[in-house]
Amino acid sequence: MRILIAEDDQVLADGLLRSLRGSGAAVDHVASGTEADAALMTNNEFDLLILDLGLPKMHGLEVLKKLRGRGSSLPVLILTAADSVEERVKGLDYGADDYMAKPFSLQELEARVRALTRRGMGGTSSTIKHGPLVYDQAGRVATIDGKMVELSARELGLLEVLLQRAGRLVSKDQLVERLCEWGEEVSNNAIEVYIHRLRKKIEKGPVRIATVRGLGYCLEKIPG
Repeated sequence: MRILIAEDDQVLADGLLRSLRGSGAAVDHVASGTEADAALMTNNEFDLLILDLGLPKMHGLEVLKKLRGRGSSLPVLILTAADSVEERVKGLDYGADDYMAKPFSLQELEARVRALTRRGMGGTSSTIKHGPLVYDQAGRVATIDGKMVELSARELGLLEVLLQRAGRLVSKDQLVERLCEWGEEVSNNAIEVYIHRLRKKIEKGPVRIATVRGLGYCLEKIPG
């Protein structure tokens, strides 16, 4: 899961970054509306935007309006002051998916983030199934035939992306985009290493990660 946070309060932003990274997400942060708009125009691999309305340089509502004007269906969670009812209503009218009034519980925010990203992927359940392989996005636990598979945070991230696009090709560049934050150095060779480790752990049943040489990877079911 890759998230963009647009929030100019550095203390709040740091808390959100720690909380969401602790739950396994790759999280990027901008502190102004213009930076948020630029990031959203150049990167289409975000799974969620957490958007403060009171941003400098460009108001959050304008960021949202421009995002929807480009035809993006990216889930958007608005952060707003508790007394700004009019702005909350405008935000929902402009296409926001949910809002939270400050101050808020980080635990509740994490639950709303999980719900919005599930909705963005076209589902309501927190579990993704692929044959005997089941991944619980809320608990970040993978099982095969009911037995838990021990995976690192990076391996879980890879598995989540492959499951979300099961049966479809995912390039190395797409994996890097989905899994890595700005400034994080992860090479294509490193992706190959992570894929190799993941293969060893999940290819015990009728599931495999197929390599399409020079193009990428695809999670498949092996015909029985």
